[in-house]
Amino acid sequence: MATLLLGMGNTIVSDDAIGVLLARDLGARLAGTPSLDVVEEGPPGTLDLVERLLGYERVIVIDSIRTRDGRPGTWYSFTAAALRGTTNLRNVHDTNFATALELSRQLGLRLPGDDQIHILAVEILQNDTFGESLSPPLAAAYPQLVDELLAEIRRLLGLETIA
Repeated sequence: MATLLLGMGNTIVSDDAIGVLLARDLGARLAGTPSLDVVEEGPPGTLDLVERLLGYERVIVIDSIRTRDGRPGTWYSFTAAALRGTTNLRNVHDTNFATALELSRQLGLRLPGDDQIHILAVEILQNDTFGESLSPPLAAAYPQLVDELLAEIRRLLGLETIA
């Protein structure tokens, strides 16, 4: 199954870089995995992002998330099906991910099904501070994040028995 591992984020906005950093490090550890392409830094716009998914049967997106009372370094796993309730137009220049997926499918683009778009969202502390370093709590959690997300990606790829 052709799979894309895609890191999202901005490398000059502190913790927002987490998806890019993890995709880089996890991609290196998964080098040589058949049918796996790694893009460390996905496009900034949602419509551009959807275009990047074309040709893949499965996508694993690594991105940041901020939740109320979240602890930096905690991660969540869900599929694009969980985003269906958010389908709406945010602004005239771009759209949210769920809306972009739905619109693209209605236009006849062949995209992976919602159940094959896996999102691994890492809780961050800040995404509004310029800087090229992770916040101290996220930096401390990083080595464990790499190990845990590597195990999850291997599970999603059906490689959990490979060391």
